[in-house]
Amino acid sequence: MPPLPSYGYGREHAGPRYGSLIHGQNLKDIVITGHNGTINGQGQMWWKKYRQKLLNHTRGPLVQIMWSSNILISNITLQDSPFWTLHPYDCKNVTIKNLTILAPISGAPNTDGIDPDSCEDMVIEDCYISVGDDGIAIKSGWDQYGTAYGRPSTNILIRNLIVRSNVSAGISIGSEMSGGVSNITIENIHIWNSRRGVRIKTAPGRGGYVRKISYRNITFDDLRVGIVIKTDYNEHPDMGFDPKAVPILEDISYTSIHGEGVRVPVRIQGSEEIPVRNVMFQDMSVGLTYKKKHVFQCAFVQGRVIGTVFPSPCENLDLYDEQGHLVKESVSQNVSDIDYSF
Repeated sequence: MPPLPSYGYGREHAGPRYGSLIHGQNLKDIVITGHNGTINGQGQMWWKKYRQKLLNHTRGPLVQIMWSSNILISNITLQDSPFWTLHPYDCKNVTIKNLTILAPISGAPNTDGIDPDSCEDMVIEDCYISVGDDGIAIKSGWDQYGTAYGRPSTNILIRNLIVRSNVSAGISIGSEMSGGVSNITIENIHIWNSRRGVRIKTAPGRGGYVRKISYRNITFDDLRVGIVIKTDYNEHPDMGFDPKAVPILEDISYTSIHGEGVRVPVRIQGSEEIPVRNVMFQDMSVGLTYKKKHVFQCAFVQGRVIGTVFPSPCENLDLYDEQGHLVKESVSQNVSDIDYSF
């Protein structure tokens, strides 16, 4: 199949990509459901050939629905996808509920669970996801191709999930977010035995924006890093991107964040080109695996703290009192405080 228009390039190889096991385009009123029956992608062959560099094209997702609306996917198990497991692309009015999504937590490359891509008006709820990459990754196109295609991911509600991602993150935004990502609510999530909890990843050349993102009632259990914002995720489809096209990151809130066994609870790595603005933390208590000097790490970030937050936040985040009144101003540039050992 041709590459996705908002990517301009196969995600792994130039040119076309392999098709999906279940694929649909330009459809209305779609239901994929069952009594927790299993759709098995038998991905082991694909993973082996990918590692041996025997594939000439990008692997296909297990289920991919494109340019469609009024979609319900529920009460099934999706297992061992060759690539991303469930990929709704430029779709509207999508409900995904009561899914179990499984892949080996190692040795199954790029087996994301659910990748909403340039989608609008979506609910993902009541799912169990344990995979070999991001549990959920919200996307909207890659560099100049995503900018030209211009379809944001917006109005997405993700709730009531149990997620494990031993090699990546429980829930990610990006890194392909050039069409923009906004109005996302992520709540009632338990992320366990994972490398990272919730992550936003982008880079110069992406353009676009990530704004109005709300995380609420998130529980971390045995993670290396809990909250991550990364602005140097420099993978590009080709050299045609504009290095001056920098994304906007703003209006991101974290409320009722709790957990145990986290090495670094927060790492917000903004940059001079891509500062992170208006970040809010409220009601946070994350137990640490061991004491570390910089467990709340920040660079080029501005925001506020309301109420009790543990561990102690970066100084530049402690800007407001509990009534929301500004008490001081600062923009952190503590790049040396970032610990990259995890």
